[in-house]
Amino acid sequence: MKKYVPNLITLGNLFCGCIAAMFAFADDIVWAGVFVAGGIFLDFFDGLAARLLNVSSELGGQLDSLADMVTSGLVPGIVMFQMLSDSLGVAFLDDMAFTAAADQAMFLLPIKNYIPFIGFLITAASCYRLAKFNIDTRQTDSFIGLPTPANAIFIISLAIILDITEVDWIYNLLDNPYFLLAITGLSCFMLNAELPLFALKFKNFGFKGNEIRWIFVAVCLSMIILLKIYAVPLIIILYVVMSVLNLQLNHAK
Repeated sequence: MKKYVPNLITLGNLFCGCIAAMFAFADDIVWAGVFVAGGIFLDFFDGLAARLLNVSSELGGQLDSLADMVTSGLVPGIVMFQMLSDSLGVAFLDDMAFTAAADQAMFLLPIKNYIPFIGFLITAASCYRLAKFNIDTRQTDSFIGLPTPANAIFIISLAIILDITEVDWIYNLLDNPYFLLAITGLSCFMLNAELPLFALKFKNFGFKGNEIRWIFVAVCLSMIILLKIYAVPLIIILYVVMSVLNLQLNHAK
């Protein structure tokens, strides 16, 4: 029975992703974020469980990517769709908007009604990244390009900050459609960029050989204590910056 344990954990990730998608479509971003976080938590532990139980399998690897496609691919695309819709004043998912669309040809709708769908490029880029990951033998101990869970955390944290912030300049920035379109393009690029990033996989818990991981964890904890939710997107940026610096140091050595 133990061989089914990791797959059940993976399916738990998928289940969380489905619930997160429902909340995201309802524009309840905070609860969508909670279930995405739960799914990513399970995503981390399914691989750990497979290694501890020595039951790793090809099926588990494929199942993991399929679950990630929902939790870390579909949901951030929906969230960006909602952010763009809100910033442009488009209520396409409302019943009235659907009725209006049904009463006239889709191509007669104002051009701004189509812009929010650009957010789903994040979903497409995530799908492409996950497909590449499945056949890329270079990504066993590190990543090439931003992992989909990290990208999902980045996008959803921006949406949550927009929803709760009382800081005017932050709200105005995150509610700007041009900024959101730029974030969408950057997200798609980073997911599939040929950029080596370190993985948070500890083969042992000693400092030697895990220097960058322990430093990253320590800085992240400090940022969360000081900045709370505002720290989350900064942590993802820090992850990329530290990976680039680590790559430069390794080349120098």
